[in-house]
Amino acid sequence: MALDDLIFGKALRSSQERAEQIGPAAGIPIFGLDALSSAGYGPEAALTLLIPLGAAGLGYIVPITAAIIVLLAVVFVSYRQTIEAYPDGGGSYTVARENLGESAGLLAASALMIDYVLTAAVGISAGVGALVSAAPSLQPHTTALCLGILALIAYVNLRGVKDAGFFFMVPTYLFVGTLGVALIWGLAKTAASGGHPLPVAPLPRPPAALEAVSAWLIVQAFASGCTAMTGVEAVSNGVKAFRAPSTRNAKLTLTIIIAALVALLAGIAWLARAYGIVASDPGAPGYQSVLSLLVGAVAGRGVFYYVCMASVLLVLSLSANTAFADFPRLCRSIAADGYLPAAFASRGRRLVYSHGLIALALLSGALLAAFGGVTDRLIALYAVGAFLAFTLSQAGMVVHWRRQGGATAWRGILLNGAGAAVTGATVLVVLAAKFLEGAWITALVIPVLFFGMKALRRHYERVSAQIAEPGPLALGGLTLPLAIVPITGWNKATKAALSFACAISRDVEAVHVAAENAGVDLRALWAADVEAPAAAAGLPAPRLVVLPSPYRYLLTPLVDRVLRAAQDHPGRRVAVVIPEIVENRWYNHLLHAQRATLLKALLYVRGGNGVVVINVPWHLRAD
Repeated sequence: MALDDLIFGKALRSSQERAEQIGPAAGIPIFGLDALSSAGYGPEAALTLLIPLGAAGLGYIVPITAAIIVLLAVVFVSYRQTIEAYPDGGGSYTVARENLGESAGLLAASALMIDYVLTAAVGISAGVGALVSAAPSLQPHTTALCLGILALIAYVNLRGVKDAGFFFMVPTYLFVGTLGVALIWGLAKTAASGGHPLPVAPLPRPPAALEAVSAWLIVQAFASGCTAMTGVEAVSNGVKAFRAPSTRNAKLTLTIIIAALVALLAGIAWLARAYGIVASDPGAPGYQSVLSLLVGAVAGRGVFYYVCMASVLLVLSLSANTAFADFPRLCRSIAADGYLPAAFASRGRRLVYSHGLIALALLSGALLAAFGGVTDRLIALYAVGAFLAFTLSQAGMVVHWRRQGGATAWRGILLNGAGAAVTGATVLVVLAAKFLEGAWITALVIPVLFFGMKALRRHYERVSAQIAEPGPLALGGLTLPLAIVPITGWNKATKAALSFACAISRDVEAVHVAAENAGVDLRALWAADVEAPAAAAGLPAPRLVVLPSPYRYLLTPLVDRVLRAAQDHPGRRVAVVIPEIVENRWYNHLLHAQRATLLKALLYVRGGNGVVVINVPWHLRAD
């Protein structure tokens, strides 16, 4: 078995795509990890903002979570409609572009791209945060752990959708199962104790209140808690990944994901208030996550605690998989419309969009390294892109229903209109609440991406206009090219290039740059080794041109000679036939000056349409 087959799996034919499609059981871990794992950092993000209120802040976590759940329900119903209306994979980009126009589509695409990069970074950093809570000695290695997990997720996804589904299935269901048991256990204890359960593992005392409650502080906590809604769109982007009936399977998957997320969010908020669990300062010595404190309070620090926290770590870390599942698909759609490089629309050996996967891994890795892998530092950048995409998608669906018409269209218009208003207001709230903490970065990057994609589309349109040729092939007045062969000495590679040049032209010029320590004098052997064999074959002999180079330049005189020849023969092609020695082992290439490669690059840049570059390789035998 080849090494790349062993590492990445055997290459898949295009006809095998159907076998790679998945059902709800695999769809939940692939497309739902981000949404489900947000239960691990969404409530904590809200509680962190309530730290200045001390114990009094716990009274606000339940109503804040209730507001988030209501907003989540509105977005959920809207995306069920999107799946039905766009069974080929809607997503905010497609819905906005088709219903609101090009600019709205690109704005949604920019927001989603930012959101997916942050999804990967925040999920992994939250997972490592859970690990550090259980093993504080690992805190100095936070960034290295984040980057290692990122590399693992990227590798698994490069192996294909089906392999990724099986890989993420066990940790996903273990997380939902163990955390669900902990929440039910805690709720039962709360009911049995009359609403005041005693923690099994001691909890840190709530800090003293540093400020009074204010509407602005509650708004900030709500904005941070809204990160629990990220990832909801993932299923609507990946409808085509599901096996038939794809629409029904996608809607069922989305329903299960949202139902589980609502249960987790509600349970965590209720128990945090019942047990008196307050957040601790992220990044500070002795930091523990809210989930670590909650599970310890309910079940103690025994086997169950470590199993549960291990599942939290795995799912939070692997929640980046949602971004890896959707970001490449989003890039494919954008590239297919000409707003991203065409390579993003091409599938790799395992029928995944490898260029998108690699780009996401690099961008997320840079973000994790820049912010030290600390979740709280990344949260401020997070929700703006997600909610902007939600808003554009809902507004696009309003236009969709108006175009479709019918007796039931008004229901969709009312629902999506209300959703667009609510999520649009949430964008403003999140942007205002988190602007100085880092949301300004997202607000700046989104328009940069927007105008960058428009500029790329204009570039592709210019290229298409310049190379468009509807007429037939023109074969009249053909002339043989002037062949120029750069040579550094007399060897087999030189002979091969000259022989090829003589086969394509009767006007061949061998150009030798006489720099310092030029070696053999080619003029002394030219008559015997070149001119005599050419005469015997009845061919014009290649001319030898020796260019002096007092400053020891090699490439500049060659390029100048080619450009002068192109100017002197404006109606004729100049074919530069470049001999090149090819090593049998890749590392041996490092021992050579790579002048042939540099010469080709210079001719491509400066030569114009009248210069043709032909490479004649001479392969060395193995030692």
